[in-house]
Amino acid sequence: MLTISTTPFDDQKPGTSGVRKKVTRFQEPGYLENFVQSVFDCLTGFKGETLVLGGDGRFHNDLAIQTILKMAAANGFGRVIVGQDGILSTPAVSNLIRQHGAFGGIILSASHNPGGPDGDFGIKYNGANGGPATETVTEAIFVRSKVIDTYKILEADDVDLGNLGLTNLEATKVEVVDPVEAYATLMESLFDFSAISQLFDSGFEFRFDAMHAVTGPYARKIFIERLGAPAESVMNAQPSTTFGNGHPDPNLVHAKEIYDMAMRSDGPDLCAASDGDGDRNLIIGKQCFVSPSDSLAVIAANAHLAPGYRSGLSGVARSMPTSCAVDRVSEAMGIPLFETPTGWKFFGNLLDAGDITLCGEESAGTGSNHVREKDGVWAVLMWLNILAVRGQSVSEIMRDHWETYGRNYYARHDFEEVDGQGANDLIAALRNKLGELPGRKTKAGQIVHADEFSYYDSIDESLTERQGLRLIFEDGSRIIYRLSGTGTVGATLRVYLERYESTEGNLEQLTSDALAELVSVSRELAGIERFTGRTQPTVIT
Repeated sequence: MLTISTTPFDDQKPGTSGVRKKVTRFQEPGYLENFVQSVFDCLTGFKGETLVLGGDGRFHNDLAIQTILKMAAANGFGRVIVGQDGILSTPAVSNLIRQHGAFGGIILSASHNPGGPDGDFGIKYNGANGGPATETVTEAIFVRSKVIDTYKILEADDVDLGNLGLTNLEATKVEVVDPVEAYATLMESLFDFSAISQLFDSGFEFRFDAMHAVTGPYARKIFIERLGAPAESVMNAQPSTTFGNGHPDPNLVHAKEIYDMAMRSDGPDLCAASDGDGDRNLIIGKQCFVSPSDSLAVIAANAHLAPGYRSGLSGVARSMPTSCAVDRVSEAMGIPLFETPTGWKFFGNLLDAGDITLCGEESAGTGSNHVREKDGVWAVLMWLNILAVRGQSVSEIMRDHWETYGRNYYARHDFEEVDGQGANDLIAALRNKLGELPGRKTKAGQIVHADEFSYYDSIDESLTERQGLRLIFEDGSRIIYRLSGTGTVGATLRVYLERYESTEGNLEQLTSDALAELVSVSRELAGIERFTGRTQPTVIT
C-alpha cells in the first residue's frame, strides 16, 4: 500500500453530495484521489464492509474505476461490488447497496451533462440507505477536502472488469456483477409485466431513446427481452463514452428526435427517454407532451394500478420548484404532502422514515421507496403499467386528470452558462427587494407573498436555507428564481412559472399562451437581460 502526499483542492461546493467538473480537471494528478480519500476519511466502521461502485460509462469512467478500486482496498473495504466494465445506472447502484446491505457506494457520473474528452465528469458518495449522502456527511467531506494532505492506494495491476465473478485485490474481494439483472428483477416485482406484454402484443407502439447512455442495456433487457417489445422500440441503445457526441438530457431540445416522432398523427403511442446515468425520464404520448410535474401527479393518482403499490401511498413529496399539481392529488387522496429543497437526499429521509412512498422533481426525476434515487426506467414502466390497465391513450389520461383536478400550467426557463457574477448579482438584487413585492400589481396579477425558501428537516434536524426566491400571486400562480449547481461552466439561472386553471377553465389552451404574462413579469422584475445579457432562455421545459 502506498501513502501519497497531495494538496487540497478548493473547488468543491459545500453542501453537495459530490463533485462535477470538466474531464480535464479530473485528469489532473490527485484530483479524483483527493475526493475519494476525503470521503473515506469522513466515514467510520467500514473496515471489512462492502462498497458498491459503478458509473454511466462516460469518458474517464474506466480509469477512475480502477483508481477507486485500489483506494477502497488500501483503505480497508472487504468487498467491492462493481458493474461489468464499470457500468451501473444510478438507480441500479442504489438497488445493489440496499440488496447487499452495503456500507455505501460511489457513483461516477455527471448525470445529464455531455461526455467525452472535452465533456464533464462527476463523482458522488451514497450512503447505506442507497441514497445521496446526508447533509452532515457532505459537509464533513467538504471540510476534509480543504485540508487533506495524503491518500492511500494499492500498487497493483488493474482488475479485469470484463468478466463476471470474484477476484482478489490483495485482501479485498472484487465482485464483478451483471449491471442489469438485479435491477430488472426488482422492476418485475413492482409492475404487472403480463399486462404490459399484452399491451405490446396488441400493437401498442413504443419508442425509448437511451441517448447512447447507460440505460441502453437496461432497456433492451426489460422492454425487449422480458416484455416482448419489438427490437426497434429501443433507440440509441449502445452506451458511448461521448453519448454519441450528443447531450444525454431528456428534454425537448436534446431528445427532439422522439419528440418530433411523437408529435406526428401516426406517431408511436408512447415515446420516452432517460439521461446519462439513468435517473431522469421524459414521457410523451402521441401528440401529447407530459410535463414532469404532471407526470408525478398522474403517477400519484394511478400508482395503485401497479402491483408494487396496490396498498396505496403513505405520502408524496415534491421539490419546491415542482408544480403544485401533485398537491391536489394528495389532498383528494387524504395523504400527506411534503415540499422539500431540490436534491434527492431530502426525499431519502422521508422515504426512510416511511412518511412517503412517491416523490419527484420538475427536472424530470421521479421515484419511489424501491430505491433512494430518482429512476428513469421505473417511471417509464409505471406509465406503461397505467396505460395497460386503464386501456386509454396518454392524451385521454391527461384530459381525465385535468378534468378531475384542474390543470397547473407550468414551464421552466433555463438560462445556461451565464456569467456567474451577473447571476449572483441578479439573485442578490431580487433578494433585497422581496419585502417590497407583496401587494404589487402586475400584468399577471397581484403578488401576495414573496420569500426565500428554507427547509427544516425534522428527521435529521438540519436547516437548509436559500433554496430559491418565490413570488406567489393572488390566484396561486408562482414565479420562482433559483441558481442551479448542475453545470460546470458559468451559472445556470432557472426560472419556474406556474398558473392554475380550475376544472371549469380552458384546460386545453397552449402552455405558452397560459404563461405569457408570467414570463413577461418574470423577466422585468428580476432584470434578467440587464444582469445576464440574455433575452431568451437556452432551454424551455
